[in-house]
Amino acid sequence: MGTDLHELLRSLRVWDPEVTELPAFDPDSAPGEPLPLFTQWFAAAVAAGQPEPHTMSLATADAEGLPDVRIVMLHGADADGWSFATHATSRKGRQLAARPYAALSFYWPVLGRQVRLRGPVAVAGAEESQADLHARSTGALAAALTGRQSEVLDSVEALEEASRAAWDRASREPGAPAPTWTLYRLAPEEAEFFQGDAGRRHVRLQYRRRRTGRGWTRRLLWP
Repeated sequence: MGTDLHELLRSLRVWDPEVTELPAFDPDSAPGEPLPLFTQWFAAAVAAGQPEPHTMSLATADAEGLPDVRIVMLHGADADGWSFATHATSRKGRQLAARPYAALSFYWPVLGRQVRLRGPVAVAGAEESQADLHARSTGALAAALTGRQSEVLDSVEALEEASRAAWDRASREPGAPAPTWTLYRLAPEEAEFFQGDAGRRHVRLQYRRRRTGRGWTRRLLWP
């Protein structure tokens, strides 16, 4: 007997108090720019035991303006932006080359928090991109060396063969280059911090970069 999706959905809870704590958030006490608040919230998610808090949704658009989204890993966040990496020849790499603008979304359900960012995306240089790759694990290097991301796969055996060769090279040459591996940085023009509330009076604090490029304005949004 098959699973009834609608019944399954109705059986689920959002922010079950057994696994979720909804902390208070006073937007008046928030810092004047988004990066310090993101750092605080990220550290709180880690401390609360949120699985994989560094994963995020990356939304891009194709040449026709149609949206695309996938999960990627945060590589860092600083004054230059929020960074992630992929092959320049991948689907998202090609989309970013055509339309260098994107959105990021983090969701940390153990605290009922979301962070949303959107803005232009810049490409780091080859030397910095390779340094980012080589600071990661052997598995990350092997995956990068396997390459051909987003291309059509003819057979599982072809992937297994390419992966074995990539793992062997990554183990022997930890500094092996992956020329198409590219580090990207999203410099947010908007950043929203969402704190869930059990009474559905959610707090949404939005930062918007001033047109001069210096400083931020802040405003609250209706939930």
